[in-house]
Amino acid sequence: MARVLISGSSGLIGSTLVPKLQEAGHEVIRLVRGPVHSASEISWNPEAGQVDRATLEGCDAVVHLAGYNIAARRWNEEVKAIIRNSRVQSTRLLAEALASCSAKPRVFASASAVGYYGHRGAEELTEDSPPGNDFLAQVCQEWETATQAAAEAGIRVVNCRLGVVLSDRGGALAKMRLPFLLCLGGKIGSGDQYWSWIHIHDAVKAFQFVLEQEGLRGPVNFTSPQPVTNAEFTRTLGRVLRRPTIFPMPAFAARLVFGEMADALFLSSARVVPKKLRDHGFTFDYPELESALRHLLQRPAAG
Repeated sequence: MARVLISGSSGLIGSTLVPKLQEAGHEVIRLVRGPVHSASEISWNPEAGQVDRATLEGCDAVVHLAGYNIAARRWNEEVKAIIRNSRVQSTRLLAEALASCSAKPRVFASASAVGYYGHRGAEELTEDSPPGNDFLAQVCQEWETATQAAAEAGIRVVNCRLGVVLSDRGGALAKMRLPFLLCLGGKIGSGDQYWSWIHIHDAVKAFQFVLEQEGLRGPVNFTSPQPVTNAEFTRTLGRVLRRPTIFPMPAFAARLVFGEMADALFLSSARVVPKKLRDHGFTFDYPELESALRHLLQRPAAG
């Protein structure tokens, strides 16, 4: 049994990961904002740089998922600062606090994102590919660099570069489902842009995997081995929901509605593959998009 500290435990991934860790017999300690209500919680305030370092002693593993939702609001300079600071400041605070512990954790698995690679067309991207230069790419680089104190203290650091996490409990898929059910779904822009995705089950399984695999460190792509274009994603979701997909959103319309966020989240192309996970023997339960969507949306294939 391990003692696992986790931030962002109430989020899309954390709320699924916590019970899985507990089912495996691990003790889960949650980092929470505000007052604590049980012995399994530790209070912190990343914006104020506050965490009781003594309470972090003796954790075997740390999973850091906290960060402001990048799609919560239309971007402006204030929102972009919140996006950056919520990731970089909290990660640096936690990394430095863990580094100062006398009983340090063995592993620090810190979330990152495939936004690291920027807009790269159809180029196949692995963990060795260089970063992009747009806003999200810069944020991801700073986010990963913020773990440096932990790595320098001898803690095994894994930067988990997440693709679009598909879940039946929220996130991107929940936002897309209603328009498609209303027959308003369609590709965005040219539809040629690659979307790198992962089923929530495989994402959680990958976090458990990297905690256990001593040979894994540094950047690790958390994506399905079969990224798809936006056009293919659209066709597949329409087929699973048995709805037409005849209402495309032109690029100019996406930019009009979502502003700068449109280019970063919907029109940018990143064809990311999970080379390190596969090289270390990780197996995906939902590597193909259609089977993943059918499982999440409870839409079995026609017999």
